[in-house]
Amino acid sequence: MFRHLRTLQQVSRRTLSSSARAQLENKVPHKQKLFQEDNGMPVHLKGGTTDALLYRATMALTLWQYCIIYIHANKAILN
Repeated sequence: MFRHLRTLQQVSRRTLSSSARAQLENKVPHKQKLFQEDNGMPVHLKGGTTDALLYRATMALTLWQYCIIYIHANKAILN
């Protein structure tokens, strides 16, 4: 039984250590170029469509929350 555990441990160690290094690509230099480029865009929108959608969703939720707060504040004042 211990022999099987030892074999399993060696196989898993070999699999994790040998295959993971070959698949990784360093994307940091590319992202640094993208975000440091002077193209007049704000940094929070330089990531593309996803960043623009996240920004707009955040602004919409913020405005929605302000409306909810305004409604509740008026209800409290009137009561």
